[in-house]
Amino acid sequence: MYRVFGMSSSGNCHKVRLVLENLRLPYEWVEVDTMKGESRTVTFLEMNPNGRVPTLQIEPNLYLAESNAILHYLGEGTSLVPHGRLPHAQVLQWMFFEQYSHEPYVAVARYINAYLPPDSPRRADLPRLRERGYQALDVMEKHLEARDFFVGEAYSIADIALFAYTNPAADGGFDLARYKAIKGWLARVKAQPGYVEMASPS
Repeated sequence: MYRVFGMSSSGNCHKVRLVLENLRLPYEWVEVDTMKGESRTVTFLEMNPNGRVPTLQIEPNLYLAESNAILHYLGEGTSLVPHGRLPHAQVLQWMFFEQYSHEPYVAVARYINAYLPPDSPRRADLPRLRERGYQALDVMEKHLEARDFFVGEAYSIADIALFAYTNPAADGGFDLARYKAIKGWLARVKAQPGYVEMASPS
């Protein structure tokens, strides 16, 4: 049985839960509150020296970090990772897009808006983050106008990676009302087997 060390309100952690639930893989969830420094303890840093969640325990003393690497590990050999050199590379393309062009803006805006106090100086970053976040959403919208999912005609880990922080984008001040294709795609992801909602920021 896998063991996931994660924070339920984190999109990066929610990705892992979505894969595990979709594939019906047995797992134990260990809640880690990063806001209280629980990922910086000596015990946790022995599992993941980077002190980040999610961290997947594969077997005793064997751990895997980084959410998209975990998705790839769990999805390999299943319908969530397409066969073929090009489709496989296209999945990776969108997962890299998520980490470099989407998550740093959409997810960070959500973090600042939902977790930090109203007088936090980091709120000054929100206009820039939203500008760049909307650029990423525009790219996604254009791509989805002609297809149901990001790669081929099937649900994949690329969809899971991008869904996790797009679905709660409103928490970061993003308005998805103008994104018809994205809204349709979000509904299709929610209709997948094993879908579960992500916990709201406390």
